[in-house]
Amino acid sequence: MAFEVRLPPLGEDAPDAAEISFWYVEEGEAVEEGQDMVEMVTDKAAFTLPAPASGIVRAIVAGEGETVKVGQLLAVVED
Repeated sequence: MAFEVRLPPLGEDAPDAAEISFWYVEEGEAVEEGQDMVEMVTDKAAFTLPAPASGIVRAIVAGEGETVKVGQLLAVVED
């Protein structure tokens, strides 16, 4: 089963996009559920997004330095 990593809503007063600062994982790498996968930055905060499930990172579809919108696909993890 494939699990999608998407930029979640950032809050009522937050922007609707964030920049990918750093990927902690690479395609083909094993991850554990809850493991930090990517660091995101807005003009107000930096935060990490965790792996939604344990498995293998099958695709990273947005690169470091890219600005992504809420709901946009960042990566796919397959169990």
